[in-house]
Amino acid sequence: MTDGWNWRQPDGTSAPAYPPSPAAPAAGARVTPGAVPGPGSSPWWSDALHDPWRNPAAPAAVVVQASPEAAAGAAPEPVTDPDTARRRGLGSVFLVSLITALLAGALGGSLGYAFAVGRGAGGTTALGSAPGEPPPAARRPPESLAGVAERLLPSVVTVRVSGNGGTGLGSGFVVTRDGYVITNDHVVGAGTDSATVVFNDGSTAPAEVVGKDPEADIAVIKVSRTGLQPVEFGDSDGVAVGDPVLAFGTPLSLANTVTAGIISALDRTFRQGEAGGQVRYYAAIQTDAAVNRGNSGGPLVDGGGRVIGVNSVIQTPAVDEETAGNVGLAFAIPINQAKRLAQEIIDTGRARRTVIGATVGGARSGGSGGVRISSVDPAGPAAEAGLRAGDVVLKLDGKPLEDPSDLIALVRKYAPGSVVSVEYRRGSERQAASVTLAADVK
Repeated sequence: MTDGWNWRQPDGTSAPAYPPSPAAPAAGARVTPGAVPGPGSSPWWSDALHDPWRNPAAPAAVVVQASPEAAAGAAPEPVTDPDTARRRGLGSVFLVSLITALLAGALGGSLGYAFAVGRGAGGTTALGSAPGEPPPAARRPPESLAGVAERLLPSVVTVRVSGNGGTGLGSGFVVTRDGYVITNDHVVGAGTDSATVVFNDGSTAPAEVVGKDPEADIAVIKVSRTGLQPVEFGDSDGVAVGDPVLAFGTPLSLANTVTAGIISALDRTFRQGEAGGQVRYYAAIQTDAAVNRGNSGGPLVDGGGRVIGVNSVIQTPAVDEETAGNVGLAFAIPINQAKRLAQEIIDTGRARRTVIGATVGGARSGGSGGVRISSVDPAGPAAEAGLRAGDVVLKLDGKPLEDPSDLIALVRKYAPGSVVSVEYRRGSERQAASVTLAADVK
């Protein structure tokens, strides 16, 4: 019985108790751990691994002989660590990511700073703009209120007058390229033949009074300048309560002022003036746009920038004109009426006054509404339509009448030759008639 060490080799010689260590591999030889050395390099023969009696704890190695090139002194094959490429790749990715993050942060910070400066954030105010770049207000859409204001302002003027020992200030707007301007009669004033017009750019030009209609509160002046930008006219008969409007002018000496509101009522009839003085009649467009002293004569425009009225009167609880201010009730002459009168003044120097050919009484007809006719011109429109003294006119073109000034103001609104419907009461009967209005022969 043996432990696998006390045995003999095939040639009969005894094996040493401790076999000699395998010889070191020759230079350039490749060594595989756990392999068995080949013949001639150790005491083990080629099938030693299959020997059932081999000591499993004995070291084993396979020695691969160097190639002739290695034996001849050639350089050894380079050895590459397989983890090196992976480590370098991860490092490159990390470096690129870091640089990208830094660049993105720098770019974002720069853009944020530029945006904040441009908007004036944090109390910073950007002074000026890029050469040739218009200011932000100039880039508003044309249909916006700001776009309408920008388009209208060059056509709105401040009117300064002097005469009768005093001076006055109001507004107006250009209606022709050669310098005709519409304003109020009460802006021009009595006895004034000349005025000075100030444009929105601050330039001035002299002007002369062409003509006026004191009862309708319309006047036309002519500016000594050509190539002006006229306004676009709208249709005051086509507006409705609730439509947005803008009012332009020089309220309280503040030139180039624009206020916004809506149309709050139509055909608001009233008279202005005292007995013995000039009396004016209005069938006005009422608005809540802020209008004050100095706005008189300026345009009231619709949302599209078309002039629909001439700002003329404000309602105020103040007892005198000096302390009067806006309380949300302002009145404008309808542009269809103002344009017709202005055209007649330009063409003939005077405006025709529209009449119905009847005189109305100074008192109401009891509590039933309407205005009573006190006399009728035998050759006038009312007589031709069959109206007589004593008839009570209830409505004119569907608009109820409560005061004599209502009938006069509404008649003045229409052009001579217009046909209007009249509802009236004669005794206890209600009747209707069509009346063709005429021009005053005076």
